[in-house]
Amino acid sequence: MYQSFSSDYDRFVNWQERLVYEMPFIEEQIKTLQESTGNPLDILDTACGTGMHAVTLARQGHRVSAADLFPQMVEIGEHNARVAGVEVRFAAAGMGDMRATFGAAGFDLLLCLGNSLPHLTSESELRSALEDFAAVLRPGGMVFIQNRNFDLVMRQLQRWMEPQAHREGHKEWVFQRFYDFLPVGLIRFNIVTLKREKDSAWQSSVTSTLLRPQLHLELEQGLADAGFKNIRAYGSMQGEAFQPETSGNLIVTARKS
Repeated sequence: MYQSFSSDYDRFVNWQERLVYEMPFIEEQIKTLQESTGNPLDILDTACGTGMHAVTLARQGHRVSAADLFPQMVEIGEHNARVAGVEVRFAAAGMGDMRATFGAAGFDLLLCLGNSLPHLTSESELRSALEDFAAVLRPGGMVFIQNRNFDLVMRQLQRWMEPQAHREGHKEWVFQRFYDFLPVGLIRFNIVTLKREKDSAWQSSVTSTLLRPQLHLELEQGLADAGFKNIRAYGSMQGEAFQPETSGNLIVTARKS
């Protein structure tokens, strides 16, 4: 999916609005990690996409590394960092390969944002990824995960998400996301891209990938099994308490023992 969708990813995401909404809560967590020294952190952004969170954190003076499974995303992330005039160490690597790529115990904070973790489609893949996250963190380091609230999605079988639109001069894009709920317990995540120039006819394409809905109790237990403690769940990037029946997101932070 993301090989072909990478060229439109920064059109699909309204980064100005998203970063204004999300960064304050991330920065709150960073402050808790800086309490004793106030020094910049070593931060790893996994499944980083086009690297915009990583670039923002590098602008704030942190030492940032970032990885994505898809080289197409990494290439755009490297371009975004050059345009911003910051240094981010990028690598093409998937969740579960962080220690092999970056070494052990080198980071204070690991981010896994944008509903990325559910792209791991088996329990064993999730377990391996969480153990790998723990391996690259220093003792006391934090993992920060942002998922959709699949407790709510699966209870209500919420299929459709809000469309996104983008315009560049005479060119226009509309992105529509929706789920197919499969009998094997997985979800097919689809993005329909509509594109046109001036008043020409719309051209459409569809990209799809599989997700495994991770319920909050499974994720919290997986983190505990991987050696994390002080596990806290929030309902959005505004930091309110997680409510399985109503929250839009599941945000989880945890500290390495």
